[in-house]
Amino acid sequence: MNKPLEGLRVIELGQLLAGPFAGCMLGYFGAEVIKVEPPGGDPIRNWREVKDGTSLWWRSLARNKKCISLNLKTPEGRDLVKQLLISADVVVENFRPGVLEDWGLDPESLRADNPDLIYARISGYGQTGPYAKKAGFASACEAISGFRYVNGYPDQPPVRPNLSLGDTISGLHAVLGILMALRAKDRGDGGQVVDVALYESMFNLLEAVVPEYDGAGIVREPSGTTITGIVPTNTYTCSDGKYLVIGGNGDSIFMRLMKAIGRADMAENPDYASNSDRVVHQDYIDGVLATWCRQRPMKDAMQVLEENRVPCGPVYSVADMMEDPHFKQRGLFEQVEINGEPLRIPAMLPKLSATPGTTEWPGAEVASHSDEILQGLGLDGTQIEALKQRGIVADSGLSQGDDQA
Repeated sequence: MNKPLEGLRVIELGQLLAGPFAGCMLGYFGAEVIKVEPPGGDPIRNWREVKDGTSLWWRSLARNKKCISLNLKTPEGRDLVKQLLISADVVVENFRPGVLEDWGLDPESLRADNPDLIYARISGYGQTGPYAKKAGFASACEAISGFRYVNGYPDQPPVRPNLSLGDTISGLHAVLGILMALRAKDRGDGGQVVDVALYESMFNLLEAVVPEYDGAGIVREPSGTTITGIVPTNTYTCSDGKYLVIGGNGDSIFMRLMKAIGRADMAENPDYASNSDRVVHQDYIDGVLATWCRQRPMKDAMQVLEENRVPCGPVYSVADMMEDPHFKQRGLFEQVEINGEPLRIPAMLPKLSATPGTTEWPGAEVASHSDEILQGLGLDGTQIEALKQRGIVADSGLSQGDDQA
């Protein structure tokens, strides 16, 4: 089956996570993604769990990408990238603002040769403003965005989810912006810049935090395992030590929940009839549910709740997910082969019924596609070998280090 982005050429200049995640999504759904790495490769090749010299994360994040290693700190390396950008539909980059301007690879420098180019720029704080050139990794950007403030427990330091959410959410915003820009180009509006900031991507998740403060002077505070102003929705410990999330905050759902746990008196009590009523009595309601869960194993508790159409779910680890039949039937794991050994990596979402995405190959070795890509620019074998000898095209060497967002 055809993929929706077939025929689209994307040049990925970003390192680490935000830009590469955007490139991964575009490649999964059919775009030709050419990943330009520094000599020695993207640092993420060596992050976290490494097997046979390469990060397992890399095999997932760099799937379906053609890899070339260029030294962008040389004029010749930058010229090769410029040639790639002139022939591209989209570029995704997450260097510090100003770096690509210094190299002559910024949108304005390319406009004359490729006016239809969609130029997605991912940085910590955006391309403009007083913070534009500040170092902007996800941890700091999640903090200033307001996202970290509402996580954790009152009177304790904010909690960080054990994931690089700022990077991934920014990558999703970049993909969204790219697709909208492509739609505008199809209407004849030409190319444009998609300016994605990590802190703004996380700011975009804050729901009613801003209007509640401006309109009522309320600062949303951290609330542990609950969510402010919605009751009941919490995580409870069952008799077998497993955690169960119960969302009984709809009025009719709350009535079914209370009847299911043997508290019909609470179901019919007008003191708990609406969400605003229940917020007043949150501690008592949570205490009743916590006691009920402590008296039975999670499987039994879930059976009772599901029979009464009360939303609930176990807190899964990755080990739980990979054994769950629903995850398997929905195709959330894809198997690739690395050096003759199987490796399962996560599928990418969403699912499309007519033009689904797939993993064609796992993240490749450094510079695996260099010759193919350079030949596509019209270079012959002798020219390519000369570039390699001079360190312009290389498998290792200089690193671009701190130049990424």
